[in-house]
Amino acid sequence: MSDGTHHGSTGSTVGLPIVAIVGRPNVGKSTLFNRIVGRRLAIVAEHAGVTRDRQFAESDWNGRGFLLADTGGILDVEERPLDRQVRGQVETAIERADLVLFVTDGRDGIHPVDEHVAQMLRRSGRPVVLAVNKLDNLGHALEHHEFHAFGLGDPVPVSALSGRGTGDLLDRIVDALPELPEPPIGDVGLRLAVIGKPNVGKSSFVNRLLGEDRVLVHDEAGTTRDAIDTFLEFEGEHICLIDTAGLRRRSRVDDEVEFYSRLRAAAAVERADVCLLLIDCRDGVTNQDFRIGEQAWDAGCGLVLVANKWDLIEDRGPDVVATFERELKERAPYLRWVPIITASALGGKRVHKAVSIAREVQAQRERRIPTAEVNRVLRALVGRQHPPQGSRGDVKIFYGSQVATEPPTFVVWSNRPKDIPESYRRYLHNGFRRAWGFLGAPVRVKPRARDEERA
Repeated sequence: MSDGTHHGSTGSTVGLPIVAIVGRPNVGKSTLFNRIVGRRLAIVAEHAGVTRDRQFAESDWNGRGFLLADTGGILDVEERPLDRQVRGQVETAIERADLVLFVTDGRDGIHPVDEHVAQMLRRSGRPVVLAVNKLDNLGHALEHHEFHAFGLGDPVPVSALSGRGTGDLLDRIVDALPELPEPPIGDVGLRLAVIGKPNVGKSSFVNRLLGEDRVLVHDEAGTTRDAIDTFLEFEGEHICLIDTAGLRRRSRVDDEVEFYSRLRAAAAVERADVCLLLIDCRDGVTNQDFRIGEQAWDAGCGLVLVANKWDLIEDRGPDVVATFERELKERAPYLRWVPIITASALGGKRVHKAVSIAREVQAQRERRIPTAEVNRVLRALVGRQHPPQGSRGDVKIFYGSQVATEPPTFVVWSNRPKDIPESYRRYLHNGFRRAWGFLGAPVRVKPRARDEERA
């Protein structure tokens, strides 16, 4: 950052900036989180200390997107290990967020813990927006003025419960957000994210692909803390390679640093074209592996499943590979459309092949089928199996077209789109795939009323 407000690589490097809410317990942090996000995600209660686990959600104000992270409250007496853990959460939020939203209670006035937090924030050098909460009568409120003593800029009076003042607060937040550097989009042919659970070999895979140790590799799970972008020239194409932190189940995210790593990994998936889902084939495929892949698939990313550490499997014959693939596709239906390869990051076997396949998957995501061809296939599918009759009469499908790529998205116009069951949408989806493939790419089929055509 040219303005010097962003420190090293601890904050976001690309993608959405992170805004972390900090403050002592019971000042309304979770209520404010819910108000900004627009839905009740955080637990809100009258007694202090409810928020123990951190959570985050994407938000937007006036076209500027950011990830909002809620944290537990800082306590003034830290006799319990849990209290020290919550303090660690806030320290990590200050270290890793791009902007800190410091929330105080205007009815209570300045509390000693507020002064301590303010001191931490002044030392950090991070951009800070100071919110003074629980001020319902903003037109006559004076309580927020005493918080000028913190030296953190003009306090913003708000009432998270009623929503008063939150618009002004969001204006201040987006104005204070640092501009994050973006890679040269015009020069990048493919954005490729390497995803998977901790310790499945993602960093080793990236290092093998790059031919040098650019990414820290360690036997301890979870060494990679942030999503790291590296630019690679591969067979004449510039690729942005994203090595993400390992994704774990929410219940296992018990370390404050890992929380922000998981947040950045999720953001990396959102901006990737294709994801390489690495699994450790020695451990078998777990439900968490499937969930990680499904997260990328639902986000519209292309997907390639890479069974890493295959060299450590004693029986690696073709029958074993075929059985392995068949069992995977039986357990997770979306994997029917996903290429699966075996590889060894340590030995380098099929590492480059995985990237070649990812490029083929991206080409599938970018395919556009001519409207005449769509309707030829659609007529054949409807002729073979008519849509079920709806409760209000016959359901007719008139025609269809591809309306988007990345991922391929088709609209079929009907007289009663709401009466088309999910089973028939799957039938059309499968028919389109048989006709055009789209290997590794999600395909979306959306029924629409004919009068919506020009909407």
